[in-house]
Amino acid sequence: MTAPTVAPPPEQAPPTRADAFAHDGASVSATSSAGNAAEARATAKASRNLLRLIVPGVLFAGAAWWGFTRWSFAQSHESTDNAQVDGHIVPVVAKVGGFVTAVNVAENAQVAEGATLVRIDEREFQVRLAQAEADLAAARASAGSSGVEGQADALVRSASSQRDVGDAQVTAARANLRKAQGDLTRARDLSAKQIISVAQLDAAQASFDAAAAQLTATQRQVNAATSGISNAQAGVRLAKARLQAAEAARANAELQLSFTNITTPLGGTVSRKMVEVGQLVQPGQTLLSVVSDSGVFVTANLKETQLARVQVGQKVELEVDAYAARAEGVVESIASATGAKFALLPPDNATGNFTKVVQRVPVRIKVTTGLGADRPLRPGMSVVANVIVK
Repeated sequence: MTAPTVAPPPEQAPPTRADAFAHDGASVSATSSAGNAAEARATAKASRNLLRLIVPGVLFAGAAWWGFTRWSFAQSHESTDNAQVDGHIVPVVAKVGGFVTAVNVAENAQVAEGATLVRIDEREFQVRLAQAEADLAAARASAGSSGVEGQADALVRSASSQRDVGDAQVTAARANLRKAQGDLTRARDLSAKQIISVAQLDAAQASFDAAAAQLTATQRQVNAATSGISNAQAGVRLAKARLQAAEAARANAELQLSFTNITTPLGGTVSRKMVEVGQLVQPGQTLLSVVSDSGVFVTANLKETQLARVQVGQKVELEVDAYAARAEGVVESIASATGAKFALLPPDNATGNFTKVVQRVPVRIKVTTGLGADRPLRPGMSVVANVIVK
């Protein structure tokens, strides 16, 4: 086989003047770029070093300022987030039992004071009222009223008349006794002179005895008539007492009838409605609740260690969580005991192991400046209370 032929390398031309000038310019440009890069790196490093000094300084200054403001705030305020809005929540209960015939409100409806909320079937109570009115009429007929003489007064007058008749009969009996006494005296004188017979004397004696007995009987009748007057007067008092009882029974029946119309004692919002038409309710059963539109206040449970500087009348800043806004108030009163003492099962530190726990005392705060009608304070809302003590 024949070996391949290798071509000789081309000859390089010698460098010219222009090529030398270009090579020198490239060297200068490379040197300049390297210097700029080094300068940029130095500047960036200085900036980073400056930031490393500024950022911690700013953070330290901010922390110091925050700490100072919190310390200054704590010196002039006593604060707690254990606070909530309270108000007047009135349960509406049925005073009489029966079937519900009408429910005039809905859940969360606004009602005015005195508005009718629920009606109960009133027919049974109307019958009771009619019966009470009949009993009252009978009592008035017995005791009398409005200038009309009653049965009891008539009995007193009848007994008085009977006693007057008895007095007259006593007077007549005494006259008959005096006549019989005179006849007997004359008969004895005549009998002693034997002018009249013994039979005539006996007749005069019998007439005298009969007249004496008649006087005694008549006097006893008068005494009985006097007792009758006392009994009749007692009957008048009894009739008047029965009249008062009948009037009270009628008033009670009328009151029971009025209880079938259940009204709201105050204006507010209906909540927890638990009654429907046709439902059988019992006396004392809760039908719904009404939350008052006014009179809200805040109950702040402050620690016992915070009470030293809290006094009645101090202003309070109220931060309402629901609206992220602030209301204003004033300390109205401080509870006379801790909240634990009113618990269903109050703690008894005299038994078992004792662990000291900081107690909280309820403080009532009156709201002086609210958040407006569009942002009402509702009972149960969480509040942060800041009492200004200085």
